[in-house]
Amino acid sequence: MALPQVDWLGACRRAAGSAREAVARFETTAERAVETGRGEGGDTALVIDRAAEAAILAEFEALELPLTVITEERGEVAFSGGGSIRVIVDPVDGSLNAKRGLPSACVSIAVASGPSMDDIEVGYVAELDRPREWWGRRRQGAWCDGQVLARLESGPLEVLGLETARPSLVAGAADAIVALEARRLRVLGSVALSLCFVAAGKLDAMVSLREVRSVDAAAGQLLVREAGGAVAFPGGEGLDLGMRSRVLAARDPRLLEHLLSVF
Repeated sequence: MALPQVDWLGACRRAAGSAREAVARFETTAERAVETGRGEGGDTALVIDRAAEAAILAEFEALELPLTVITEERGEVAFSGGGSIRVIVDPVDGSLNAKRGLPSACVSIAVASGPSMDDIEVGYVAELDRPREWWGRRRQGAWCDGQVLARLESGPLEVLGLETARPSLVAGAADAIVALEARRLRVLGSVALSLCFVAAGKLDAMVSLREVRSVDAAAGQLLVREAGGAVAFPGGEGLDLGMRSRVLAARDPRLLEHLLSVF
């Protein structure tokens, strides 16, 4: 089904702006580090995660449309009775960065007309530490701050992004990482932004070293695909909160196949 004629990009921008304001009210690491129990996604939810989520949900509730919002902390939330339109939200992707005042934390929002990654129509990512925004529209392209992203081309694996890069996971994957023969590694601490950087050609590829959830990757994967890159979810592409899969993305299908052959 097609999405209703709504300014979805505008709704995402308003939601992200409200989330930025909510997070900014917590000025210090001590204030941001307060834990509020476990979210429905299974991770510990910080006070900034809850505040950003509440701000985003309020913006989408104000649309007064039948929506099913899938968010990391509260799980599935039905507005106006719910419906087949899904809004997939990670209120703060890169919570540890945001907690410590480091760059590379963002709001990630995707709007889908069905239950899988292939049904995502709009993907939107807004960085929290700077006013930069990324978005994509299905079959229309991808943009960063209003500038269309150039079509990705084939090339060598010079810079590889790693995500969910806990030391034990990096150590366990060391042989595979070396086998890829990338010249350099970068670890941002945000799956959504790593995907955006692949879409923009800033990273040649990215790999998550453990399974991620749909909320982490839904928006960013659309940007990669709309820029001409390739993405794989070996564990499945569902948009429910129970989805668990590693994500691999590359500037071209050949490079993605190389990643999949090693990991």
